Amino acid sequence: MSNFIKLIWNEQIKLYAQKSTWVMFIFILAIAIGGGFLTKFMGDESDFKEYGQNWQTELQEENEQLATDMEKDEFLQFSNPPIIEENNYYLEENIKPKPYDGWEYVLENSFLSSLISLFTIVVAAGIISNEFKWGTIKLLLIRPISRTKILFSKYVSVLIFALTLLIFLLVTSWITGAVLFGLNGLNPTFVQQQTEGFAQVGVLGEIVEAYGYSLVTLVMMATFAFMISAIFRSSGMAIGLAIFLMMAGNAIVAFLAQYDWAKYILFANTNLKQYMAGGMPINEDMTLTFSIVVLVVYFVIFIAAAWTAFTKRDIAGQ
Repeated sequence: MSNFIKLIWNEQIKLYAQKSTWVMFIFILAIAIGGGFLTKFMGDESDFKEYGQNWQTELQEENEQLATDMEKDEFLQFSNPPIIEENNYYLEENIKPKPYDGWEYVLENSFLSSLISLFTIVVAAGIISNEFKWGTIKLLLIRPISRTKILFSKYVSVLIFALTLLIFLLVTSWITGAVLFGLNGLNPTFVQQQTEGFAQVGVLGEIVEAYGYSLVTLVMMATFAFMISAIFRSSGMAIGLAIFLMMAGNAIVAFLAQYDWAKYILFANTNLKQYMAGGMPINEDMTLTFSIVVLVVYFVIFIAAAWTAFTKRDIAGQ
């Protein structure tokens, strides 16, 4: 076990010795900070409004103004009704609206998890193929350590890197949000529009849910890129295929949704959120358990294919 930990540590050292790794962290930092300033100075002023003691009267007056504006501008008939509905929810539930804060900024930045998936794909695609490209594969395999340990140390290293990026995004977003918008407490609640209407939810639960669901796609695509890298020893092919499938996956599923077998496609099952809050999967036979089983099967196939290619390949001619 100590050898395995040393191998992982070695992979981490090699990973962070590359300039491209630090570029990824800098890029995430720049987006987190830049996005905060854009939200602060170019966002909707109503989001940052602080209501006083007579907040019920203020909301009623705001609704009257929104209704008046809709009569003057027909385009506002699409944007104003949801705001009025949200204001009515505050009034009916006797909830005083809170201004936008750093926690909500962290939640909004959950979409950046797709960027982390891209970066992880790049790392997963190169972690094996680069050994062949740089000619270091023989030096690696002549050591008295099994190929299986070497392979899985690289895979675990990829997952550690992905988790590190995700934590970095969370921390930088939280610090940026706290500095620019302040915090409404340790676990404030806010009103969010859901499938069944508006509801009051805890922000920490929403953050865990949003980032947690994104991990499914992240792990599956990183594993796929890792497999392609092990089989074909080409980081370019692994990156290209993985990114293409990640971007086009939903479109492919939508195109093939008319067929019953489409429910077995990987991308029909990566979005586990489709089973929450009244979501509708592409096939009525699909359940949360079904999707989890399908994902596990794909995961095992990807790992098994990578293991077979890496452990059985003859590198004498490399």
